[in-house]
Amino acid sequence: MPAYRKDEARDWARASMRGCANSIIPSYSADLRRLNEAGIRHDVRHSIELGFRGSLLVSEVNLTLAEYGEFVQWAADEAAGRLHAVHHASFNTLEENIEAARIASAAGADYALLSYPANFYPASEEDVFAYTKAFCDATDLGVMLFVVPLWNFGRLHPSDISPAMLRRMIDEIPNVIAIKAEGARLTGGIIDVYRRFADEVIVTTPLEREVIPLMALAQFQYSGTSNTDYYGATVPRMFELASAGEHDAAMELYWQIQPARAANAQVGEITRHTGFINRMQWKFQGWLAGMNGGPLRQPTMKVNDVAMATLRRGLEQSGLAPSPEPNAEFFIGRNPL
Repeated sequence: MPAYRKDEARDWARASMRGCANSIIPSYSADLRRLNEAGIRHDVRHSIELGFRGSLLVSEVNLTLAEYGEFVQWAADEAAGRLHAVHHASFNTLEENIEAARIASAAGADYALLSYPANFYPASEEDVFAYTKAFCDATDLGVMLFVVPLWNFGRLHPSDISPAMLRRMIDEIPNVIAIKAEGARLTGGIIDVYRRFADEVIVTTPLEREVIPLMALAQFQYSGTSNTDYYGATVPRMFELASAGEHDAAMELYWQIQPARAANAQVGEITRHTGFINRMQWKFQGWLAGMNGGPLRQPTMKVNDVAMATLRRGLEQSGLAPSPEPNAEFFIGRNPL
């Protein structure tokens, strides 16, 4: 259960949601029949070592609800208050997402990131509001809204979720604690949400390429969730420096990792228009930085030799040391079961 009541959720978020949050993709046994507890616990410990303050526990990788409960329980137990366990509300239907949120809350999740199902095709923003409120009303977790082109809501409003609708959600749903702003993939989508709502809820963006320079002009206290563990400890360190007003030092690191950032964008461009994140790519990127790695269940996108070489070379050109093991070791993982 969360450490706050529903009517305290925003105050809790303001006090507690700080620093950067990455993403943890679950690890599996070699035969893919069960989860790999040792691999999951390894990733939590390593995320903490890298300086992350929260981790999205990724659910859209062919998990049962019971398995997801195990995933959250092991992650929250290993974190022991050192890292927020972020529930990923990304299951198949509203009903399944409500059940998953109940399981995640009981297992120790701290707050939720709200996604929308692939089969959800709202006719209007009123339908988006109805889904969002139904989910939030049914959970005791604080909820981070996610404004992003992935949901295909840009056909309803160019910003993906209109400012007027976000205003209504904040006003009528008390456990909305944050907005993850990537509207239209534009800097304007971040700044418009920040300008309108940062005094009431946490406004964040997971895009380190945007948030670090913007921190010279705006007071972001949190950034997440994304595959930023690819850069090792660099993103939490940049965020820490920028938060302390050391913007020149933060931007030195920012420019240092530009080759890796470009490699990430180059490989990600292959799937950008599919509406589906390549979680195998993300898991490989984490493995290059010391995370567990290991096989993923079907269906999954793949990461091929060209992509792996590009991502590895980007880290090397950025002065970061990727894992020296051959890429074949990624598909086994650091804690094979």
